[in-house]
Amino acid sequence: MSVAKKGARTPLAELLRPRTLDGVFGQRHLLGPGKPLRVAIETGWPHPMILWGPPGVGKTTLAQLAAQAFDADFIGLSAVLAGTRELQAALDQAAGRRTVVFIDEIHRLDAPRQAALLPALQSGRVILIGATTENPSFALKHALLSRLRVHVLYALDDAEMRRLLDRARTLVPAGLQLGEVALDALTGYADGDARRCLNLLEQAITAAWAAEVEAITPAFIERTLTPQARRFDKGSEQFYDQISALHKSVRGSHPDAALYWLSSMLDGGADPRYLLRRMRSMAWDDIGLADPRAIRMVNAAADAWEQLGAPEGQLALAQAVVYLAVAAKSNAGGVAYGQAMQFVRSGGRLPEGVQDTGWYEPVPRGLEAGIAEKLAWLRSR
Repeated sequence: MSVAKKGARTPLAELLRPRTLDGVFGQRHLLGPGKPLRVAIETGWPHPMILWGPPGVGKTTLAQLAAQAFDADFIGLSAVLAGTRELQAALDQAAGRRTVVFIDEIHRLDAPRQAALLPALQSGRVILIGATTENPSFALKHALLSRLRVHVLYALDDAEMRRLLDRARTLVPAGLQLGEVALDALTGYADGDARRCLNLLEQAITAAWAAEVEAITPAFIERTLTPQARRFDKGSEQFYDQISALHKSVRGSHPDAALYWLSSMLDGGADPRYLLRRMRSMAWDDIGLADPRAIRMVNAAADAWEQLGAPEGQLALAQAVVYLAVAAKSNAGGVAYGQAMQFVRSGGRLPEGVQDTGWYEPVPRGLEAGIAEKLAWLRSR
């Protein structure tokens, strides 16, 4: 079988969707011999679960394989599209037979829909499998989360991605060359996302047909990919240059420059969730206790992005990065932690009643100026 040239065709990602556990790339910590998820699936011993990981790592595939192994029907829902009525209809449909109810983006379920799942879980009528890219501890209520086992999935590494592309290469039409260097380029653009990798390959194949070229090269890939894919290869030098520029703008207290680099990356297709993770790092690493409100601003921006999406959610990121840039800066807490950790790892011990080591030295800026006064008073005692 190969990718068809014309007419309706099955997407490459679907053609290569694994039909057995051995066909799944990555996740050896869960699917290797004797590992928890493999044991559960192979023994047919079902348990409700959350599959938490980045896009394109096999969450939907694993849910389908679990349903197959559990001899269960499969009902798939999206938390974005399914309201309370659709959710209840799926639960009612599952009442007569063992059924896996798979909810994609389960972190988007509001409290009433989460509550609607509890009776079915408590009775064992359904095997709930939720997929999420967000930390379920922050998104799900305790009453629901406590009934689910959380399995963490990871992005595919380069070796796993190359194995996937080697399999995909068998479906490339005869007469179209796809060399090792081109595969390396696709691996870099995919950033550990198997579905993205196969979609990019399919896009390149379609463009090659249209251009009547005989070989897909890195240069051809660069020319034909969409601007979003081309401009933000997460492994590229340009990507890291712009992330570095954003970080330096915040650290140097230049709000206009920080806004420029944030806007440039968002316009180029950078994942806002990735940018928010970096902004959280800036709040702790560069601002710290000089202004603890900074981390609250970034967390609020993250909540706004999840609830609003683009374009309104991008405004929250913009205002948060401005706040980071103008906030007082201190790395005193991080320096103190590093010194304490070095002391512990070197075998050092602090006997009871030992004098202050002086590891934490607050800076005379922002809230830490007040902390310095309080610390001086405490030391004077």
